[in-house]
Amino acid sequence: MRYLSLAVLLAAASASAKTPAPPLEGAKAPAFTLNSQEGKPVSLSDYSGKWVVLYFYPKDFTGGCTLEAHNFQKNAAQFAALNAVVLGVSGQSAESHKEFCTKEGLAFKLLADDKYETSKAYGSLTNLGLVKFSSRNTFVIGPDGKIAKRFLKVSPGGHAAEVLAALSELQKSK
Repeated sequence: MRYLSLAVLLAAASASAKTPAPPLEGAKAPAFTLNSQEGKPVSLSDYSGKWVVLYFYPKDFTGGCTLEAHNFQKNAAQFAALNAVVLGVSGQSAESHKEFCTKEGLAFKLLADDKYETSKAYGSLTNLGLVKFSSRNTFVIGPDGKIAKRFLKVSPGGHAAEVLAALSELQKSK
């Protein structure tokens, strides 16, 4: 009976802290400023005029998140050739991101959303009562600052290649 009560409480807490829906394609991308693994603030506005691949992931040092990060790193040259920057966002600290980047050989920026405000603004927050984490969603933001493409509830395996292909198509159509 005690476990049932805990489940009910968690469900109630989750329902009371609803995350807004992810922004739609064509909408202005929510602004943010978060610290990177280098401990320096990074803002969306820093990349005005560039394509931004903003991907949200649950946690450093986990299997799926490591696979996804490695795949973005593996395709780094192709993203750069398309005038795109990759930014990863999760709720861990800048120090955790620094350790993760060092251990996994990641050269792109990981941003510390420790208050989950950016995750929430992008509809990418999973809130299970006392447990919060960033949902695995990705947004391609165009040079105009608008959401050009969104990927919701992604699978980490082939996701970086999927984003790269979509980015290439988006640029052909512009």
